Amino acid sequence: MKLSKKFTVIIERDDAGFLVADVPELDGCHTQAKSLDELISNVKEVIELCLEEQGHADKPALEFVGIQTVEV
Repeated sequence: MKLSKKFTVIIERDDAGFLVADVPELDGCHTQAKSLDELISNVKEVIELCLEEQGHADKPALEFVGIQTVEV
């Protein structure tokens, strides 16, 4: 039985119109796509690849706190 784990995914849109996803809990874990459905599919795949590559390291995970807009 495969255990599931939830990850925080930060999604932004770049200048070319691509959606870009970053998983802060996993070093180097990011992907992009033109649609949200494709992006979510890509994110799931890249998370699995990152977990395999990083060997399920038991380092403390970052805890998502929130997003804040700051005006300067």
